[in-house]
Amino acid sequence: MNEDAQFIVDSTKEQMDKAISHLEQELIKVRTGRANPSMLDGVRVDYYGTMTPLNQVSNVNTPDARTLMIQPWEKSMVMPIQKAVQAANLGFNPGNNGTAVIINVPPLTEERRKDLVKKAKSEGEHAKVSVRTARKEGNEEIRKIKTLTQDEMKEAETKIQELTDSYIIKVDKHLEQKEKEIMTV
Repeated sequence: MNEDAQFIVDSTKEQMDKAISHLEQELIKVRTGRANPSMLDGVRVDYYGTMTPLNQVSNVNTPDARTLMIQPWEKSMVMPIQKAVQAANLGFNPGNNGTAVIINVPPLTEERRKDLVKKAKSEGEHAKVSVRTARKEGNEEIRKIKTLTQDEMKEAETKIQELTDSYIIKVDKHLEQKEKEIMTV
């Protein structure tokens, strides 16, 4: 294959890799029944007048499958952290023991599980759209190369289509795994 065409195929693959890694990041945020420190990734705390990510003012860990414990680095941050978690509207009711904020993660209801599966599938659909967009852009770039023969062009487009198919399968596998995780009680 022509090296310009190979470069375009490689950059298309890179775009598809980015779509998959973005999907993985989004699926981590979709809550399963277990406590996970990444549930609090979007929480920002008022740290001396600056809105700061929670993980930059405290340690977040999981002592057990249903509990999140947030240990602030400064004792004075316990109340601001508790307020920030409540304000984030994640469905948690944080408490504190004077030195740490403790969150009991409630078990998911059947209805909530189904909503989370829908959310995960929606994220999967976004990833598939990104993969297909990368395919379309790659094919357009291939067609712009004037030095390619028809056969070379077809070969490059076939390679891009094979990549697309394999990445769509990867998205489906991620979704299947996440759905199984969410629906497991």
